[in-house]
Amino acid sequence: MVAMALLRSGSTIDEGEYSVQLRKATHWLLSQVEKAGPNDLTITTKTGTQIQSKLGQNIDVVLTSQFLSNLIETLADDHSMRPRVSECLNICVEKIQMGQDTNGKVKGSGWAGVLQSSLATNALEAAQYNGAKVDEKKLEHARKYQKDNFDEKNGDVSTADGAGIILYSVSGSVRASAKQAREVEERVAAAKRKGDVAEDAEIDEDLLKSLGVEQEQAAELDRSYKVYNQAKTRAQNSDVIAGFGNNGGEEFLSFLQTGESLIINKDNDWVNWFDDTSGRLLSIQNNDGSWQGHHCITSPVFCTATCLLILSVGNDVETLQAIGSMN
Repeated sequence: MVAMALLRSGSTIDEGEYSVQLRKATHWLLSQVEKAGPNDLTITTKTGTQIQSKLGQNIDVVLTSQFLSNLIETLADDHSMRPRVSECLNICVEKIQMGQDTNGKVKGSGWAGVLQSSLATNALEAAQYNGAKVDEKKLEHARKYQKDNFDEKNGDVSTADGAGIILYSVSGSVRASAKQAREVEERVAAAKRKGDVAEDAEIDEDLLKSLGVEQEQAAELDRSYKVYNQAKTRAQNSDVIAGFGNNGGEEFLSFLQTGESLIINKDNDWVNWFDDTSGRLLSIQNNDGSWQGHHCITSPVFCTATCLLILSVGNDVETLQAIGSMN
């Protein structure tokens, strides 16, 4: 998380205020990936850490994969580090996919394992965007698991894998449906510009089929559209934002997922989300500039890094929206 926060805040492994630290962290992570056995589901021999017990035993490889995707964005095609980073990214992707159950959930879940699985889905999307070898069926199963936690017909949220906390589950549902919901919106908007669809047409499965979408895909896209639009509102309700009752690292991760989902969808609501969330974070910042959790993930290092990722998310708008535009 720290390495990702440094990247998003403007440093790279070649330049910036924290380039030396970021370069050291990168080499260490790459060495961990390279030393891991081919059948290992993660890249570390450490077990029982606070982050693993709360999110899941495979969270290390999930977060490393996300970091490597973010890092490769900053490397020119002829950068000497690019081949090594690319190879390690593919190794991480393979381990994430090996660690998935048949329903798309990542094995070894912790207290709030739904977050480990959601972050894994995010990591696979980012890796795919950056050219890694991602199994499309595995990615679809991962998205489906997250979307299945939200019932778009009655608004119920399954929290069985989310420690009973709606926030943790619903932020994953928003994130998993954001890309496909955007696809729906863009298809319909294009049809309206051509005059093929009435301006007040209701978006549903039948409308998508009328635009030439195959029945099975139309049903899936329609569901994603409904899940996204309902879940994004639910994730920002004050009673849901309260999470466990006070802020732990899980809350900060959930806030981050919601905001990134809005940006991926090119949803202008992300500006209001940022104003509200940044104000909330600044009001609970410690005097030394750090943040800490008050339950579960309490680590000031982890929580501060996650909060910095939220506060600097505007620096990654272009990349996040590019991920959401993939076919």
